[in-house]
Amino acid sequence: MKFKLIVIFFIIFISKNLYSVETSEWLKREIDIILEAYKNQNLSNENRFLLIEKTINNNFAGTGIAKFVAGDAWKKSDKNTKKIYIDNFKRHLALNIASMMQGYSDQTYELTKSKYDKKNQVTLIDMEIFSDTGSVVVTWRVKESKDRFFVIDLIVADISLVVTKRSEFNSMLKKVDNDLSKFNEVLFDQNQISYQKITE
Repeated sequence: MKFKLIVIFFIIFISKNLYSVETSEWLKREIDIILEAYKNQNLSNENRFLLIEKTINNNFAGTGIAKFVAGDAWKKSDKNTKKIYIDNFKRHLALNIASMMQGYSDQTYELTKSKYDKKNQVTLIDMEIFSDTGSVVVTWRVKESKDRFFVIDLIVADISLVVTKRSEFNSMLKKVDNDLSKFNEVLFDQNQISYQKITE
């Protein structure tokens, strides 16, 4: 009986390790697409961003994050307003991630550690980025859904991108009385300014 338990534990342990390796390999491929885009001098700034935006939108759980950061404003909005907001949010997220990754594009990195959080069914992957002055660790939270992986959060210096965005959006939503339709206008204008800066 004890031997059977050991075998079962060993099988589960190996399975989780293989799963973490598979998740890390997937994440590395997607990160490299973004970093290689920055190194490709044949791309215009606009085409570079559009490539990066496509990669981010394909691999981040943008709709789920958008709903979370909108809070109560999401529940009170109609279907069309929600759709416009999700489109605005996905571009906002892509602009934020692209800007962050640009800062790391000339540095080397290594995926140093990954572990599976069984309770939340999330894989946590540490990415250490090296520079002349030291290194910084970014933790990617990755979840599997519909037989594929999605990034659901980024943690830099123990600060969650998603939680930070929720706090930031809550402050902005209060200024428009939690009206998501009005907020869409604000977010669209903000995106336009950021887009011009990153593609100029």
